[in-house]
Amino acid sequence: MSVTLRLWAAAKEAAGSAEQTFDQPADGPQSLADLIAAAIERRGDDGGRLTGVLSRCSYVVDGDPVGRRDHTSVVLAPGSVVEALPPFAGG
Repeated sequence: MSVTLRLWAAAKEAAGSAEQTFDQPADGPQSLADLIAAAIERRGDDGGRLTGVLSRCSYVVDGDPVGRRDHTSVVLAPGSVVEALPPFAGG
């Protein structure tokens, strides 16, 4: 099963795509922190622009805002959709 990461605005630009799919590991659930690390690794952006943008994003997992929860504690179910929403101005 896989997890989908949807990237918006500056995150989309830094990642080079609006959506990415990641396979979940066979040995158990994947956390939001694992997904973010995988996206950075895929881009080859360790410490670069994508890393900076994703560190400032708000996340929504399957329609549920993550808020201030620790990303390592947010477990992603098979088929989850994660939205990465960078801060933006305006309304």
